[in-house]
Amino acid sequence: MHSAVTPFLLHHWKEGARREQLTGWRGTSPEFGDIKVTSPLNRTRSEVVVAEVRGGSIPTATFESRGIHTEVLTRPTLNRITLRLGDAMVHTSRNRFALTHRGRALHMRYGGDRYRLWAVNRRRYVLMRQPDSEDPGVRITMTQSGRGRRRQITLTAAGRAVAADIALATLFTGVDRSVLTRRGTVRAFISRAFGLYAESQY
Repeated sequence: MHSAVTPFLLHHWKEGARREQLTGWRGTSPEFGDIKVTSPLNRTRSEVVVAEVRGGSIPTATFESRGIHTEVLTRPTLNRITLRLGDAMVHTSRNRFALTHRGRALHMRYGGDRYRLWAVNRRRYVLMRQPDSEDPGVRITMTQSGRGRRRQITLTAAGRAVAADIALATLFTGVDRSVLTRRGTVRAFISRAFGLYAESQY
């Protein structure tokens, strides 16, 4: 069911001791109810890191990264990913060598719908369900503000959304999206290289 979306906030949260600490974002949409993003989930397998979003009126979605690089990550990245929405796989692709932010966007296909996710800057990203012959689509903007315990993310939507749109848009609050920009790609490479080196010294 398509619905106009009232802007709402997601607030940062964390629970548990340091080694087993869970973190993420949570808030309440007037139209889609309580929403909770956890990133990362408790690690049960080596070389795997997962983010998850759950809510009463949205399908559960998970974003999983695999590989040795995940041993030094606190959130999944856009490398070697598996994305699930409900019981279905979401097919993904992106151009790692594009020069613009939109060119580096993550493209997703879920059922008959096509999505594009791109970075505006480090604190803002956009998810768009592309229009087709039967639907004008929707554009959801996620904007982070504040610092420390006062961090929050504002979701605003232009167009009428379905539950899958909200699940995907909020899920990516728990994902490292740095490679969607060229500068972020360089920073991420350096950070992971040093992290893997430090890990190898133990």
